[in-house]
Amino acid sequence: MADNVIRAADVARKTNETDITLAFGLDGTGITKIETDVPFLNHMLDLFTKHGQFDLTVEARGDVDIDDHHTVEDIGICLGQTIREALGDKRGIKRYASVFVPMDEALAQVVIDLSNRPHFEYRAQYPSQQVGSFSTELVHEFLWKLALEARMTLHVIVHYGHNTHHMIEAVFKALGRALDEATGIDPRVQGVPSTKGVL
Repeated sequence: MADNVIRAADVARKTNETDITLAFGLDGTGITKIETDVPFLNHMLDLFTKHGQFDLTVEARGDVDIDDHHTVEDIGICLGQTIREALGDKRGIKRYASVFVPMDEALAQVVIDLSNRPHFEYRAQYPSQQVGSFSTELVHEFLWKLALEARMTLHVIVHYGHNTHHMIEAVFKALGRALDEATGIDPRVQGVPSTKGVL
């Protein structure tokens, strides 16, 4: 990868349910500007960005008078699309990462393969079905759409925990750190890291 290549992308998505603009940079400094109608997701995206050292701007409005589902899902779609676009042909990347992150009593693990084969495995049992007004089932929805649109293999395992907020927070921190590692450039890699010659 040339030193002057900017690995960043932006997307706009407008439907009858949501109106989203999102810009994402892989090689950032953890700068965020996040304005959505889902406060808990704002917090998680901020953690993801800062722990991955990305740059992320999100402006999203949705039909949260119904529930948060459409907004969370569509932000996952948009973020996944920008990750995929920002990666380009993936020349020189490390491709894989496995990261454990503790958050007090909770421990989460995120494993990534930037394979161009979307797959999602999720192992998490939360003590509570809600964190404030946020439904914990939306974590699955967000991560699945992210993996699908980024075309990555994503495994997320919450090994244990007692506090639902802590458990989800550990997931998003681990996601940021794992994506940072997998998208990192390894100077030893010539072309793409695959015997197929393409990802």
